[in-house]
Amino acid sequence: MTICPPAFVCPQTPRLRFVAALALPLIALTAPAAAKPAKSAAPVAAAPAAQCITEREVVDAQKAWGEGIIAIGKTFQQGGDYSAAAANHINRFYGYDLSLVLFKPTLAAVDQFRTSFDSALSYFVGGNPSFPEDKGFAIKPWTKVRWKNYGIVNNSCNMAVAMGNYWFTPADGSADTKVEYSFAYVRGEQGELKIVVHHSSVPFNPN
Repeated sequence: MTICPPAFVCPQTPRLRFVAALALPLIALTAPAAAKPAKSAAPVAAAPAAQCITEREVVDAQKAWGEGIIAIGKTFQQGGDYSAAAANHINRFYGYDLSLVLFKPTLAAVDQFRTSFDSALSYFVGGNPSFPEDKGFAIKPWTKVRWKNYGIVNNSCNMAVAMGNYWFTPADGSADTKVEYSFAYVRGEQGELKIVVHHSSVPFNPN
C-alpha cells in the first residue's frame, strides 16, 4: 500500500501512484531539519569570597608589628641600615600601596597626620628635613611592646578595627611608655593584613 503525504490525496491510478511514491523522498529532503538543542554554556566559576578578618589575625598582626619596631631599634644599635629596616616595616604592615592611610602617630604635633610613605618613614627613623620634629620613634630604641585590646570589631568582614593600650619598654631601663591606639586593618593583595588607620596618643594628663 502506498503512503501519501498529508498534503496529497492518494492517486487512484498505477501511474499516479508511482509519481506520488517518487515525490515522498523529495519532500523529505526539502523539509527543514529539526533544530538541535543549543549547548548550555559552561558554568563560570564564581570568584572566591574574601575570608573575613578574624580576631586571631588581628592579634597576630599586632604582635608582628611590635616585633618589627624592636627590630628597627636593634638594627640601629648594631650600626645597620635602620632606614631600610623601617621601610620594610612600613611596606609589610601599612597599606600605602592600597589606598590612603590615615596615620596619626603619638609624637607628632606639627605634622600630625602621616598619609604618605615618606612621612611615615620619617616618623619612625627621623632624618627628613621636611619633618624636623621627628627624632625617630623606632630608634629610641625599644625592647618590648605589650598590647591590651579593649575591643576588636570585625562585623563588616573586610575590615577589622582594634582599640586599646600598648606599652613600650625602652632599652635604657626606664619606665614603660603607655600609649592609646586605634588600628583599622584590611586585606592586602596576598591576603595579609594591612593597616589603613593608625591613631596613637598618650593618655590624658589632668596636671
